[in-house]
Amino acid sequence: MRQFHFLDKADRATLFHREPADLGRDEPLELLAHGLGATLYIPATRDDLAADVLRVAGLGVASCVICLEDAIPDSAVEYAVTHVAEELAGLRGRDDLPLVFVRVRTPDQPGRLAALMGEAADVVDGFVLPKFSTLHGPEFLDAVSDCEATVGRRLLVMPVIETPEIMYRETRVDELLGMRALLAKHSERVLAVRIGATDMASVFALRRPRDLTIYDVRLIAAAVGDVVNVLGRPGGHAVTGPVWEYFTAPDRLFKPLLRETPFARNDDRELRARLLARDLDGLIREVLLDRANGLIGKTVIHPSHVPVVHALSVVSHEEYDDALGVLSAKEDGGGVARSSYRNKMNEANPHHAWAQQLLRRAEVFGVAAPDVTFVDLLAAATHTDQALL
Repeated sequence: MRQFHFLDKADRATLFHREPADLGRDEPLELLAHGLGATLYIPATRDDLAADVLRVAGLGVASCVICLEDAIPDSAVEYAVTHVAEELAGLRGRDDLPLVFVRVRTPDQPGRLAALMGEAADVVDGFVLPKFSTLHGPEFLDAVSDCEATVGRRLLVMPVIETPEIMYRETRVDELLGMRALLAKHSERVLAVRIGATDMASVFALRRPRDLTIYDVRLIAAAVGDVVNVLGRPGGHAVTGPVWEYFTAPDRLFKPLLRETPFARNDDRELRARLLARDLDGLIREVLLDRANGLIGKTVIHPSHVPVVHALSVVSHEEYDDALGVLSAKEDGGGVARSSYRNKMNEANPHHAWAQQLLRRAEVFGVAAPDVTFVDLLAAATHTDQALL
């Protein structure tokens, strides 16, 4: 698994100061969590499910979730379980797959899928556990543990935080503390904690409008902040960005969020126009806010979202240089120094944890060359398939 694998050698040499690394499925969890990138959800009832997985992998998707829960109707669940087992079994032995997870609906489904797939169950890297709570979470975690013993290898889990107990202020802290204790018992298989913003909003009969980010919806933003505070502290779990659910733009209420200058400088105004037509300027802003609030990666529901998230995940040369400077100063005993870009102060002690985290992202997504911008990276990521944008 390698980010931007679809670019040719010459393009990678031009775009990157440090190219993305190859990651195996047995990497440390903190590194593999960064490798998730834009996690694409795919309904389990798709007719050509296996072909879809291969197609999106070719476009740069590094992780996908086959959804047996909210993405399919209740009447289709039994068919979907069998269909997923048959389709994924056909992918066995391929070395060009993304990380493949199944979002189950009930605790019995991991075991059922493993039984139906037999030896082909090694295609599945793990399970997404919906509506995770201290009440029902143990059933799901025990089911995956039993399934792991059956297939004979590690299976990863990603619980989704989205229940009313998390949204209601009077129960949130106790529920999160209980989750932290529960997940600690299974820490060796907890890859990341996912934020179920759609279900969170539904508790209050809300839906985030396309003109706003999730952080503008204060009820959800408060819950996300507490999830990161309790579960996403250093030494805890990676917390991934919530879903961006829009992919075309009707008439706008507000002005576009993307400035023209970076695109004009790169002579790529047409790319900006495509981003706006796909309503992706909002996604860009939300990804930046995700990162500022301690989240990594993003849940997405359309292939056009993937290159945006991944281009924004590449570490800039300036960030990388700052991180190396911070770590070097820390080794020399601390203190503060002006950055080599001469535009900020880097403090060894308070910026140390940030620098370590940034270098993990740099290993997975690479470091951009000094004059390479997000616009350059996005243009390159979409050049292989203009239909993405």
